[in-house]
Amino acid sequence: MAFDGIITKSVVSELNNILVGARVNKIFEPNKSEIMISLYNNGENYLLDLNIHAENYRICLSKYSKPNPINAMNYCMLLRKYLTGFKITSIKSYDLERIIKIQFEGNNEIRDKASYTLVIELMGRRSNIVLINSKGFIIDSLKHIITSTREILPARPYEYPTLFKTSFLDLNSFDEFYELISKQNSFDNISKVISDTFIGISNVFIDNILSLLDISSVSNDINDLKEVYDYLTNYFNFLGTKNITLKELSKKDFTTEFSEIESTETLNYLIDDFYHKKEISDNFNNQKNNLLKMILGSLKKCSKKLENINKKLSECDNMDKYRLYGELLTANLYKYTNLYETPEEVELQNYYDNNNLIKIKLDTTKTVNKNVERFFKKYNKLKNTLVVVTNQKKEAELELKYIESIIFSINLAESIEELNEIQNEFLENVDVKKVNYKNLNTNKQKKDDEKFNLNKYNINGYDVYVRKK
Repeated sequence: MAFDGIITKSVVSELNNILVGARVNKIFEPNKSEIMISLYNNGENYLLDLNIHAENYRICLSKYSKPNPINAMNYCMLLRKYLTGFKITSIKSYDLERIIKIQFEGNNEIRDKASYTLVIELMGRRSNIVLINSKGFIIDSLKHIITSTREILPARPYEYPTLFKTSFLDLNSFDEFYELISKQNSFDNISKVISDTFIGISNVFIDNILSLLDISSVSNDINDLKEVYDYLTNYFNFLGTKNITLKELSKKDFTTEFSEIESTETLNYLIDDFYHKKEISDNFNNQKNNLLKMILGSLKKCSKKLENINKKLSECDNMDKYRLYGELLTANLYKYTNLYETPEEVELQNYYDNNNLIKIKLDTTKTVNKNVERFFKKYNKLKNTLVVVTNQKKEAELELKYIESIIFSINLAESIEELNEIQNEFLENVDVKKVNYKNLNTNKQKKDDEKFNLNKYNINGYDVYVRKK
């Protein structure tokens, strides 16, 4: 995601023009990675979105409120305690790094003047929101982080992340720019060379500049590099103005660029719209995938059931054979009444087939009479099975077609509301157990315990079941 130091600087420049002097009205924590601060300034209400999601991290003004949990989370309560009623005195970014400091001043609970700093670190999965007191010690943070170089924990002194790159804002001339990038091993990719040299400048941002200036990414022409340098210098001269506009590169990526024509809307709200649409799309795709996963599980289960039914039906194909064996043995029982042992196989005339001989294998552990009973028993069992399984097959085929139609509907769905309707309909019509195998086994065990009226005890590491009286 291209919320780099360039965009951070642009957003913060706008926020300085809008929010300095704003009073904190309310603070919300819609989810574990987001803080929203309601502000009032010069007769206007604003909503500042601080988001440290690993992919959608950002800071910007927002037009979109979000549902909040019934019970506020701990960090939200802490921010309310320290910042409610305080005013923003400054908003600063750290060079071109994605680190923003918001300074608050006001009166604390005992009416003494106090100041606090909210530091927003936008660093991918290590993003964080840290509240610091006037002495530079951490009061608390949204995430507690311990690494070999830093500890983000309460009562620890706050330290900035270690930076190893140069800030473009410190350059005074193109010669300095060229000297720094010339230290790179190769110019196979201008975007990578510049991104690796300077803080907060992403490949995406430079790629867009190269496209605008019609410069090849593998060019090492000094004139081309001078054009890139001039564009960057001009861009930073217009930070905080409406000449810096957002450019969507795809549904998942964007950058900013300089425009001669001023935008009709601030960059903050353009970014807010982008992420709002992206989050709706991401939530839709996540819910769609989860629903498909559940339904494909039911589809697999139904397909397996149909496979077992067909297997049973194929077994029923032999039922007439067992009836024939029983009838032929019954007709020839007189031949085996005086035998002491049952033969492994007998050969009889099949009067249903022009008296052609047919071989019948017998169970030597049973008498011939018992073998006759066994064959008729198998025949009757398969006959009854055929009736039951035939109906089961019709039901399974209907269920399979229904599940396939649900999958088709999901692929046509265009909103979360449609997915919810499909899910509710599916759960009403198909028996789906939404538990994992561990829970399923546990529930089954509990039911068995209740069924057999058992008490369970653990003795020396063994589970012992004792029937209740």
